[in-house]
Amino acid sequence: MKIKIMTTNDYEKVYQLWSSTSGMGMRSLDDSKEGISKFLLRNPTSNFVAMINGEVVGIILCGHDGRRGYIYHTAVKSNYRGQGIGKSLLEAVYYALEQEGINKAGLVVFKTNEIGNSFWQSQGWEERTDLNYYSKVQSYKQIDTYK
Repeated sequence: MKIKIMTTNDYEKVYQLWSSTSGMGMRSLDDSKEGISKFLLRNPTSNFVAMINGEVVGIILCGHDGRRGYIYHTAVKSNYRGQGIGKSLLEAVYYALEQEGINKAGLVVFKTNEIGNSFWQSQGWEERTDLNYYSKVQSYKQIDTYK
């Protein structure tokens, strides 16, 4: 297995893995090739794919805002789970965040994603029950204030 920095050239194989992974939440705009390309440009050192014989068998996206790291869309192909691939991807992210001076990270997992929740708990991540997570999809074309 080889862990390497993800590039836009990996997108089609990565998207195929995401699409075939149960519990993965995808959005057409953010997770399009253009959306992921923007994310990779903004976060060039902290997104990784796991490769075996030219096949993408694992993926982890991570970015940061200067204070906190945020992990997204982590997946390992079902027939490769239990071999340490997810842990290896996570270790690559930890190292990348450390190089950026980031020492705290967060992530979101759907409550119904038992495999994902089990993985993150097995890696020492703690579920936060003391806060609410809010989300809003915004079309910035609707905002006139700053024109």
